[in-house]
Amino acid sequence: MKIGCPTEIKPQEFRVGITPNAAQEATGRGHEVIIQAGAGIGAGFDDAAYEAAGATIIDTAAEVFATADMIVKVKEPQAAERKMLREGQLLFTYLHLAPDEAQTRDLLASGCTAIAYETVTDRSGGLPLLAPMSEVAGRLAPQVGAWTLQKANGGRGVLLGGVPGVGSARVIVIGGGVVGTHAARIAAGMGADVTVLDRSLPRLRYLDDVFGGVFKTGYSSAGLLEELLPQADMVIGAVLIPGAAAPKLVRRDQFGMMKPGAALVDVAIDQGGCFETSRATTHQDPIYEVDGIIHYCVANMPGAVARTSTLALGNATMPFMLALADKGWKKACADDAHLLNGLNVHAGQLTYAAVGEALGIKTVDPETLI
Repeated sequence: MKIGCPTEIKPQEFRVGITPNAAQEATGRGHEVIIQAGAGIGAGFDDAAYEAAGATIIDTAAEVFATADMIVKVKEPQAAERKMLREGQLLFTYLHLAPDEAQTRDLLASGCTAIAYETVTDRSGGLPLLAPMSEVAGRLAPQVGAWTLQKANGGRGVLLGGVPGVGSARVIVIGGGVVGTHAARIAAGMGADVTVLDRSLPRLRYLDDVFGGVFKTGYSSAGLLEELLPQADMVIGAVLIPGAAAPKLVRRDQFGMMKPGAALVDVAIDQGGCFETSRATTHQDPIYEVDGIIHYCVANMPGAVARTSTLALGNATMPFMLALADKGWKKACADDAHLLNGLNVHAGQLTYAAVGEALGIKTVDPETLI
């Protein structure tokens, strides 16, 4: 199979979909790997590293899309890239379709087959291709939130860990999954007073057993959130409903009960965000203010640490990429129900129910396609 990897064109996106190690694995199995010139530079991989792995370097994205049977990316295809997709071509990347009707309809119109990293599952019910970026984003969230809290950025001017004689910042993490757990660990490690909210009692028990004393836990409810919001210096939104739009958990009318200059860090922004006033921002212009509350809503947070993120993502995606290349998408998905869960679009049909529900588009059962 011809596997193509174009340079990411989303603003301030420095990751790359295929690492040299993954390219070497693919070429060693007899596949042809085509990398756009300079695609790996932002993550610290030059063209020579790919050539040493057996890949072919070509100049333009148009050539990559025109040549490859499978396109492997990091971020969802941008409008210009979607125009280059063709019928029968396989796309393997993050999609986050639920809040993005324009992308969804373009993918349907292209006739391509699109498998989304974020809806591939595993035996334990986890999301193995989302997890590494969730870990990175979770660990980044307190770091960028601490920066947002600085007075020069419009924040409260509060140091997350305080100093002797001055109390530490209060941080609420909404969601106790992968993002929330990593965010809470780092925030607590920076000296903050952290409370994690979740609606799964087994998850709360796990967090309490493993991290008891490091941070506090609470059963997530509207009442408890309203009790905690006035105390919060930072709120990290870490709620995920796989493939679906994120629920809006903090309303604009609640900002009046919060401290002026408090920070909202929305890690769920790829799925539409979990604060009512969230809108996607970029690393170049990451924050904005609404009613005195500072929002950080960068839609590709892990892109800020591109090398770490690329290596972590590449480790997770490589086995699935190789299975798709070795077997073709139908046989690979027939052999692996967890990979089949990643199928979102095929030949003009939407195949992921949560996306269809979010966008009001009819879906088909993916099992009928294999």
